[in-house]
Amino acid sequence: MPKPIINRLYARLGLLTALMVMLCSSCQSRKEQVPQEKPALPKIEKMVVVGFLPAMSQWDAPNMVQSPITGAFFFAAPVSEQVVSHLTTNLFERIVKEKRYDLISPGQAKGFYSSLKLSDVVQPEIEIIQKIGQAFSADAVMSGYLYRWQEREGTDYAVNRAASVAFDLYLIRPDDGTILWKERFDKTQQSLSENILDVDTFMKGQGRWMTAGSLADLGLDKVLGELLKGEKGGKE
Repeated sequence: MPKPIINRLYARLGLLTALMVMLCSSCQSRKEQVPQEKPALPKIEKMVVVGFLPAMSQWDAPNMVQSPITGAFFFAAPVSEQVVSHLTTNLFERIVKEKRYDLISPGQAKGFYSSLKLSDVVQPEIEIIQKIGQAFSADAVMSGYLYRWQEREGTDYAVNRAASVAFDLYLIRPDDGTILWKERFDKTQQSLSENILDVDTFMKGQGRWMTAGSLADLGLDKVLGELLKGEKGGKE
């Protein structure tokens, strides 16, 4: 067979292979984009909001740590009590606005939490959370951990280091310690040139480099939005 014909056959074969790869990638992408419905949450009338707890002490060095509830891994760094309190306040205010629950505030809950932690008896974290819910006769306790709060270094349009925030949240049933709902947020802002798929963060930040506070607000909106969908059986 003449060489030019062989070259044309190879070229067509290469084009066909590329088209097949693109088609498979497109099908996989569409498959991954199909939303998976989550089971509806049980009816919750009374909720204790413990809010966020620091995942590390102020004296620890940044490192990988595990969630005390699920064992999931996060890269963590010490976070000040002031920042933990600020994020807890933001969380509680968002839940209050929903007007869905009879709420026990973080102030009330953390007083009880502290007394249990100071006890001579070492208790698993989930048992402490259960006891808090039982003390207030609640249907669920909302609690989570703040793993990282890295402030940006720079301005709205130029940074040496981007903001980075990581936290998780849980709804736990006091009676048996069942995790009714859980979500995590772990994000370091990137430019569009670094990650074109993160266009949603770019748009919500109005094209600016976000502060840790604005990135955390984005995370709270996301995880609480998932909670509300869970109450409706995963449907909008």
